[in-house]
Amino acid sequence: MSGTLHSIDASPLLLSLQVAAVATVLALLMGVALGWLFARRPFPGSGVIEAACMLPLVLPPTVIGYGILVLAGRRSPVGGWLREHFDYTLIFNWHGAVVASAVVALPLVLKSASTAFAQVDRALEAAARTLRQSPWSVFVRITLPLAWPGILAGTLLAFARAMGEFGASLMVAGSIPHQTQTLSMAIYDAVQAGQDQTAFLLALVTSVLSIAVLLASNRFLSLRLR
Repeated sequence: MSGTLHSIDASPLLLSLQVAAVATVLALLMGVALGWLFARRPFPGSGVIEAACMLPLVLPPTVIGYGILVLAGRRSPVGGWLREHFDYTLIFNWHGAVVASAVVALPLVLKSASTAFAQVDRALEAAARTLRQSPWSVFVRITLPLAWPGILAGTLLAFARAMGEFGASLMVAGSIPHQTQTLSMAIYDAVQAGQDQTAFLLALVTSVLSIAVLLASNRFLSLRLR
């Protein structure tokens, strides 16, 4: 077992952390903005848009991957333009795994942020406005700090989800060793190759990381509920 442990390539773990971190930042920025919008500034059709943003929770990963290929693949208008003008493509690129992971992680941040913003006491915001605080100042000093424990709990869940993303990332980025092969893909490839010990150790590492993130998420969630 020790020999197998020393022979395991660490690049899938490092790439998974890199992809999950960037994807989580993207999901956090979009999730907080959309969560505030849906919680505080609902508009006609906002429920439909929110439901569309939540679709990655229920859609098969292959559908999400196919959607990304249709929108940003080499034959799509966007993908073709990027390739022609910048010689750049998301396909078979770790950036594609980031996009896929961000899409599947977004609903977790969005729902947590929307709920957290809805539970902030409006009276505290009104009191701040009486002190001639600007809307941005009220948001940064009052609203966001009060909602932050719930947002952070959702963000940690989003990170864990991004770490475990497989289907959509495989369709968009592929499983190229040292380039796009994340932990989940490395486990799949090890099983396919009959490398049971390697697959077990990689699965163990993934499980330990996920448990640590879930414990941290539960900790911040408990702070919000106090």
